[in-house]
Amino acid sequence: MQLSNTNLLQQHSFINNEWVASSSRFPVDNPATGEIIIEVSDAGEAETLQAINAAAIAFKTWSRITAKERSAIMRKWFELMMANTDDLALLLTSEQGKPLAEAKGEVAYGASFIEWYAEECKRVYGETIPTPSSTKRMMTIKQPIGVVAAITPWNFPIAMITRKIAPALAAGCTVVLKPSKDTPLCALALAYLAKEAGFPKGVLNIVATTATGEVGKILTTHPFIKKVSFTGSTEVGKVLMEQSSSTIKKLSLELGGNAPCIIFDDADIEVAVKGTIATKYRNAGQTCVCANRILVQQNIYGRFMEAYTKAVAELKVGNGLEEHVFIGPLINEAAINKVKRLLFDATEKGATVTMGGQQHEAGELFFEPTIVTNCTTEMLLSQEEIFGPVSSVFVFDTEQDAVELSNNTVYGLAAYFFSQDINRIYRVMEQLEYGIIGVNEGIISHAEAPFGGVKQSGFGKEGSFYGMEDYLVVKYVCVGGMG
Repeated sequence: MQLSNTNLLQQHSFINNEWVASSSRFPVDNPATGEIIIEVSDAGEAETLQAINAAAIAFKTWSRITAKERSAIMRKWFELMMANTDDLALLLTSEQGKPLAEAKGEVAYGASFIEWYAEECKRVYGETIPTPSSTKRMMTIKQPIGVVAAITPWNFPIAMITRKIAPALAAGCTVVLKPSKDTPLCALALAYLAKEAGFPKGVLNIVATTATGEVGKILTTHPFIKKVSFTGSTEVGKVLMEQSSSTIKKLSLELGGNAPCIIFDDADIEVAVKGTIATKYRNAGQTCVCANRILVQQNIYGRFMEAYTKAVAELKVGNGLEEHVFIGPLINEAAINKVKRLLFDATEKGATVTMGGQQHEAGELFFEPTIVTNCTTEMLLSQEEIFGPVSSVFVFDTEQDAVELSNNTVYGLAAYFFSQDINRIYRVMEQLEYGIIGVNEGIISHAEAPFGGVKQSGFGKEGSFYGMEDYLVVKYVCVGGMG
């Protein structure tokens, strides 16, 4: 891996603007090749407490500087990210595996949250309240909640970080971040650029660790931490939620998904195929908003599947650093085994693999783009996140059947549907029990828009002005003796 800016490759936790080594290390490897990129210091309890204390001290001053001053530092951070796009993308592809073009897109997407909140922090307004008494004046002000713990996953090792910490920092909070042990390098690179941008000591702290449970429990129970933001599985989210109850922390949880993608009989087939490919196979199917179930109306099933199968067959699998690759490796062996388990269960229950279904010749962590038909709700792939390049296809008859099938899950993060009937568009979007709806579109995430789910997909919003609200508290002030 040849970086132009070699300072972006760091191997120690970032605490109080210092690189803090630990007594032990863990390897970070390239999932496409299996090669070890670098060994990173494996932080534990001592480093985590050090980071929390640094953030608590820094909060006293960072929360009091003006929004304009915070905005200027964040704007510089954004500019540094964009100037280092090529290196950040190379780092991302090397430790996570997604194609380089997609990685560059993630760098720009991740940076967009910093740019957005650099401006949004200057628009945190309070209110004056009409008083019921002539001797009183009433108002509200908004203030940063305090030290924030952010726990992020491996599938978007830049965007998932900036989507959380940009609004936190902009609001005046300080942050302790625990990135995934699979992808800590992007987080440490962002920390280097943050220091270069001028963030004061202790404002941003990053703890790289394999002791996920131990560090997570410290972050969720420490009294100095006032807010926890987590992206990951619903199962882990429930544990963190229970742990956080000991100190009544504010939570934002972006958890599991089971996104339906409905193809109605009045859809533009070309648009539907393109949009479904985008949402299903992006990042090798490893996103929480990927289409997990593709629902096709009976009377267009043949037309859609013919076009969709042809498009999927053209997707190139390989190392993300190779040209024209669309699907890179899965993150680890456990991910491969999960895909195999779900496919075995589906075929045992009557599903048909019409394309793919095997590990790809490109390497141990690569899987063929796969299509499975004759799927039913009894199969595990209709209930669990597949998190791999597998399209599970269901057939439905009526609009109401599609809505009911889509809502038949404990999850409620994202849903997609394709239709050209404006009446149907409004009917269906209002009935789908999801926090995010894509209509005739497979790529739906933007810094300007709120991202978050309902039901067991969690709560809280990231992105948009709603994302800033999750890091603020409303303080009511009543001034008496005004007669």
